Amino acid sequence: MSKSPRDTAFSVLSACRDLGAWSDGNLKKAIARDKLDSRDAAFASRLCYGVLQNRAFLDDRLGLFCTQRIDHLEALVREVMRLGAYQILLMDRVPDSAAVSESVEQIRRVGKPQAAGIVNAVLRKLAANKEQLPPIKGRTPAERLSVQYSHPHWLTLRLVSLLGEAEAEQFLAENNTPVPMTAQINPLKTTEENCLAALQSAGVTVQAHPWLRGCYELSGSGDLEKLAAFTEGHFTVQDPAAKLVSLAAGLRGGEFVIDTCSAPGGKSFAAAMAMGNRGRILSCDVHEHKLKLIASGAERLGISIIETALADGRKPREELFGTADAVIVDVPCSGLGIIRKKPDIRYKDPKALANLPAIQSAILENACRYVKDGGTLLYSTCTILPEENEKVTDAFLAAHPEFQKEAFSLPFGGEAADITLWPQRHHCDGFYICKMRKI
Repeated sequence: MSKSPRDTAFSVLSACRDLGAWSDGNLKKAIARDKLDSRDAAFASRLCYGVLQNRAFLDDRLGLFCTQRIDHLEALVREVMRLGAYQILLMDRVPDSAAVSESVEQIRRVGKPQAAGIVNAVLRKLAANKEQLPPIKGRTPAERLSVQYSHPHWLTLRLVSLLGEAEAEQFLAENNTPVPMTAQINPLKTTEENCLAALQSAGVTVQAHPWLRGCYELSGSGDLEKLAAFTEGHFTVQDPAAKLVSLAAGLRGGEFVIDTCSAPGGKSFAAAMAMGNRGRILSCDVHEHKLKLIASGAERLGISIIETALADGRKPREELFGTADAVIVDVPCSGLGIIRKKPDIRYKDPKALANLPAIQSAILENACRYVKDGGTLLYSTCTILPEENEKVTDAFLAAHPEFQKEAFSLPFGGEAADITLWPQRHHCDGFYICKMRKI
């Protein structure tokens, strides 16, 4: 017998809180463990991600009707109340009465029956007054945004300084909005027409991405890995921003490409497709189990030119010096450009991010040795912070006069040698790309 989707969401949120688990992988395992059907799996996912995306907002609203501070409540009680508040305030299809009664039953199921009274009282008051709740307060714009959109204050403060209050709010709102899955058609195995027909016949809703050809947004796909078009390798899941890396490189068939930090393999796959599966791609990573995922992904997509290698991007391999036509350096980063897909990222300790630019610079410094004369060096991240992006590449170029920036065409118009992509501007992940040529 399957579990309640509310209990599945609760277990994942508890694992994220107590064990530091990542929500996406843990949620997938929990849905399988609890034997949820597709409808209940979607509900559990919505609850889990919704609470993670709106934690501070929900706590603020609950605090209006709680006689003690929310952060003084037991963690289990607080999580059940957040789940109930999310259903009351931010879901349209759950009746308030059901959200309250189900939360009361849930607090009993998780072993805290003595808290049923406070859960019932607070959620009832929240439901009764939800249409006239006071606005979020904050002494500064960054403080208000931090609570309104449940992002840490240090990040909202930084975003306001980078974008201004209005656009910072747009970016934060994007991070709390459901993101469609994006599929890149695999020309090595099928045509756009045939792939789209297969997806639509399976009941998937397909919409073309506004600026990237061969990219489609999917909804109603259910378990992606059960779709015949997926198992047969007719498409791969990749955001348009990540796809743009291979497009910026201008790769051609017969070239030798090194992907220095390749897991989970999306950029190597895109490179192979751009090259017509002709040439050679060396995909490197520091984790052996991720190399196996790359190899299996390449096999599914019908790609034969990818080799994998266990390697630390900071450690030189002299046999590769001056051999590559193109080197892709997609470095480890803070991931602040993909919070909309991985809400847990917003809760990272900012102190741990301080060391990233040094690591990124070290990887770039090593990777540049592999580029042959006239070859291309592509640096990219999935973050929007200048210290991980243009400050790294500017410092590199100042120390390496043998490299210079080179402009590439942008699918949405114009050209740039380096660009920061923003969800609220470009309808894709937050991303940075810089193209350099060895002269």
